[in-house]
Amino acid sequence: MLRTARDRYLLALQYQDYRTLWIANLCAGSAAWALIVARGWLAFEMTDGSSLWVGLVTFGAMAPRFFATPIIGFLADRVDRQTLLSWTYFFNFVHNVILAVMVMTGLAGPWLLVILALTNGTLRAGQMTTTQALIPNLLPKEYLLNAIALNQATQQGSRMFGALAIAPLLVIFPGNMELAFWLCSALYGVGMLQILRIKTRSTGVIDREKGMVSNFFAGFRYVYSNPLLLAMVLIVLAHCSLTMSYESMLPAISQDKLGAAGVGVSYLIAGVGLGALFSSVFLAGIRSESNRGKLFLLFGFTSGIGPILLALSSSRELSIIATVAMGVNQAGFMTITHTIIQTIIPDWIRGRVAGVYSMHVGGSMAVANLGNGAFSDMFDASKVMAVGGVLFLAAITLSLSSGSLRSLYFPRPAAQAVPA
Repeated sequence: MLRTARDRYLLALQYQDYRTLWIANLCAGSAAWALIVARGWLAFEMTDGSSLWVGLVTFGAMAPRFFATPIIGFLADRVDRQTLLSWTYFFNFVHNVILAVMVMTGLAGPWLLVILALTNGTLRAGQMTTTQALIPNLLPKEYLLNAIALNQATQQGSRMFGALAIAPLLVIFPGNMELAFWLCSALYGVGMLQILRIKTRSTGVIDREKGMVSNFFAGFRYVYSNPLLLAMVLIVLAHCSLTMSYESMLPAISQDKLGAAGVGVSYLIAGVGLGALFSSVFLAGIRSESNRGKLFLLFGFTSGIGPILLALSSSRELSIIATVAMGVNQAGFMTITHTIIQTIIPDWIRGRVAGVYSMHVGGSMAVANLGNGAFSDMFDASKVMAVGGVLFLAAITLSLSSGSLRSLYFPRPAAQAVPA
């Protein structure tokens, strides 16, 4: 049974460099989500319960994906990807140490949190973009679906690990928030040491006959001229902005539905992470393109339902169950998205396309979190979350009118050769 599970779900982990990167991503993702919880709750406390300030801090952490990822994607095609990834981990480790010292000494104010969140977000965007470009170089192409699904398991499941890692600190030492930031520093340190162990070296291809500007924008031209890629980017942009941009609303929802402080935010994000982990591991065993397309559509519809369930929940237990459902569906949708995009783009431009994709995803989440935080101060946070779910249900329904997406949802069976 163990051998069957390994051969179906854990194939990519048999390759040492991929396994090393996988562990590093788990550490970095856990640190990133622990930072979102700790930094958001600290801003909420500092500003007497302002969701707008939580939105500003979250915006600072996500906005760099709009301007940094195309640059990082270009660099990932120009220089060695492992070296670039090592530097992003190192500087993020240094950032976390500085943040922990600032909080410990009482020097961290709301605006400083926003500035440091921008730094962290820029480096985190570099990590994610470079990782997407590097993964296909670490193992045979036939294991790429499994590798991407397992990598998504670290990114999505780390919500649970990161949130639960700092929950005891927030309960036992509620007045010592710096302990949570020191834990994040330690996680980034472990991730950095893992990245340094990767032996594979790879780069993309830069056209030496063209200028730097032309090479830089090659990723944009590739995405915008490919109907399927463009359609996927647009539907994912709607998905991320309407169903996944909830971080700025969680402190208010934690108080309203769980009657808890910062630890309540940890429980809500951990619930999302638990569901995401299950979904990503399940998808690691899916190999049929037909099933993958139908699941993509199904996860799209259920992603819209999850936020509505959380908005309507009337107890702690139902709220946690709703977040688990959100994690299952959102991670399923995003895992299949990453897999399809990585499967159809060539390696020579992989970094730049990954950068363009991340720019749309991260930029939409940054702006939506800022808006959701502001609307939550004017209206009830649960109502804002429910409206986002309803709007995405409308968007996924309209996507059925796109020929490119219909061919993805319902792929035609491959034609069989006729015997002579």
